[in-house]
Amino acid sequence: MLTIRKQQMAAFERAEIKKFEDRMVIHLKKFFPRQCAALGDFKLRETIRYGIKRAAAYGITAEREVYKYTDLMIVLGRDFDTDQRLPWAGEILRGRKNPVAKILALHGSARKHLKRS
Repeated sequence: MLTIRKQQMAAFERAEIKKFEDRMVIHLKKFFPRQCAALGDFKLRETIRYGIKRAAAYGITAEREVYKYTDLMIVLGRDFDTDQRLPWAGEILRGRKNPVAKILALHGSARKHLKRS
């Protein structure tokens, strides 16, 4: 019988997070080149890791939704979810149960907000 110890699981998890981070860097540089250049590679990767944690705090863990959450961080600001100028963001994240519904509502509200700005 195969037994995977906690240390081995942690190593697998770190490897998968690194792969996700690498894919996310490519995605962000493609769609947000100016913002990524301003951040630089180190800060961009740190932002991605922070985005993974922030998204998970709201129950958002699927890759597609974490991508979208991080996109919103790039566009609206790193802490858009707690920004007092964007109260709708925190309300959406705290008020809905379904992670996909949260992201859809956030994107819709963000589009409206950006059009007004």
